[in-house]
Amino acid sequence: MDPASPSSNGSGSEAWSRSWEHLRVDRPSPGHCRVTFDHPPINTITATTVAELAELVGLIESDPDLNVVVFDSANPDFYLAHYDVEGDPAKTVALGNGPTGMHAWLDLLVRLSRAPVLSIASIRGRARGAGSEFVLACDLRFAARENTLLGQFEVGTGVVPGGGPMARLSRLVGRGRALEILLVADDLDATRAELYGYVNRTIPDELLDEEVDSIAARVARFDHQAMARTKSYVDQITLPPDSEFPPALADFFAMLGGPAQREQSERLRAMGFNTDSDLERSLGRRLVETLPGN
Repeated sequence: MDPASPSSNGSGSEAWSRSWEHLRVDRPSPGHCRVTFDHPPINTITATTVAELAELVGLIESDPDLNVVVFDSANPDFYLAHYDVEGDPAKTVALGNGPTGMHAWLDLLVRLSRAPVLSIASIRGRARGAGSEFVLACDLRFAARENTLLGQFEVGTGVVPGGGPMARLSRLVGRGRALEILLVADDLDATRAELYGYVNRTIPDELLDEEVDSIAARVARFDHQAMARTKSYVDQITLPPDSEFPPALADFFAMLGGPAQREQSERLRAMGFNTDSDLERSLGRRLVETLPGN
């Protein structure tokens, strides 16, 4: 087998190399996988993205050769913008539950966190809402110093964040900073995100890919069992229990269809939500413009 080709251990090289709609998957070596988000115009997360990520997490879990997976973006301005219900929340509800018994979105995030590989979010651009929830579920987060914005803006739109940032942020940054991120609902640039512990560290934009690839290539060569077992001990101490996640998502779905939230969603769409617009590029600052009375 070519050492740069997907694993031939029975874990399904055809599955790894299949055609994906919102992702590009590259396997530089048996121990190293790179997943690139590529869903124009702004890498919103939709039901299709969730279904593809759920399938991908299954491949990650079952591949005994894989040590590290890096998630990056084809769009330098948007890593993962946020969730997009595509005008039909039923699509998201219809995704059903995953192997953990939780809704597909929570399921894939929890399983990614506990997978026997090192997951790395290589962040360049904006990662808000569900995009932030995804990077929080990764093991390591490295951010382009000049070109990263992170945030949980949901409270500013009248809903509870549904993908577990309350559980994860509280453990990462502490109670006060978690409440600031969640309740002020503004963007954090890379420098403040690093200061707070939201990301491991920032890296100059022009060096981000090289630095992350170097880390991934190093980990890819380590003994899989030593790496996976060491991670599992850290997981036991640091990861939230599964029971913390479903109540907030249920709250999110309950609030999503309320009249006030629907009206604000209409105002957001009129201002360019889900498009490559000034609203999306400056969402934290401009969110207050969508509130009643403005």
